Amino acid sequence: MNIADDVKLGNNVKIYSFVNFYGCEIGDNTKIGTFVEIQKGVKIGKNYKISSHTFICEGVTIEDNVYVGHNLTFISDIYPRDTREYGKLQTEEDWIFIPTLIKKGASIGSSVTLLAGIII
Repeated sequence: MNIADDVKLGNNVKIYSFVNFYGCEIGDNTKIGTFVEIQKGVKIGKNYKISSHTFICEGVTIEDNVYVGHNLTFISDIYPRDTREYGKLQTEEDWIFIPTLIKKGASIGSSVTLLAGIII
């Protein structure tokens, strides 16, 4: 497990092996499967189940009592590119923050990809 010192874990959080968390908040009674990455700034409510092979990127907020199936992927950029004009590599300054919200009680099936800026 790779859980950075800046991660805020609630009470009774169950985490399985092979995860990568940094700069995020995870609420009480949350269960997180294997091969899950949760990036900085992500806020996860309580009573949440995250199945294996899930990627939650910066900009995502997930409210209480949400279920997520296996292999959920969030995309943080509507127009992803590696380079700017003339082939120069993009940096973090080129990224436009677009928040994504998963509301209380939502259920999301397996192998779903969610674009930035949506509300479920």
